[in-house]
Amino acid sequence: MNKILIIYYSRTGNVEKMARAVAEGVEEEGGQARVEAAEAVKVSELLDAQGIIIGSPTYYGGPAAEIKSLLDRSVRYHGRLDGKVGAAFTSSANLGGGNESTVLGILQAFLIHGMIVQGDHQGDHYGAVALEAPDERAKAQCRRLGRRTAALVKILFPAEELNL
Repeated sequence: MNKILIIYYSRTGNVEKMARAVAEGVEEEGGQARVEAAEAVKVSELLDAQGIIIGSPTYYGGPAAEIKSLLDRSVRYHGRLDGKVGAAFTSSANLGGGNESTVLGILQAFLIHGMIVQGDHQGDHYGAVALEAPDERAKAQCRRLGRRTAALVKILFPAEELNL
């Protein structure tokens, strides 16, 4: 079964709720979701997953320091995340609070690692976003993000899906 690591930082619980909805989507698509708080993840664990989805609150238009620190430490494995699938999600307090720049900041690190990122022609184009606590629309976008990421992982890692 394809392994997808969902990493989040959540001071208020909003981003954690989003992470759980993303995991639901991954599992609906047949993937194995593992949800972990950023503080509990060792950077070496990024190597064990075929897909990595990171969620962060938006602070001043970018990811939280805990997420940025994890991404900074991932430089140790530069080149070893090549070909893995990446996705991102966020929550902010305001409509113009920097959601897209936060998601793009996470995706930028994934692209530098050589990871594959899939956009979405519907809804939240770069990654799921919420205003404060995720409402039903945001949860649906999170589940969609999880499903789409798991589907891409299945295409790119078919041997893992067959347990070969």
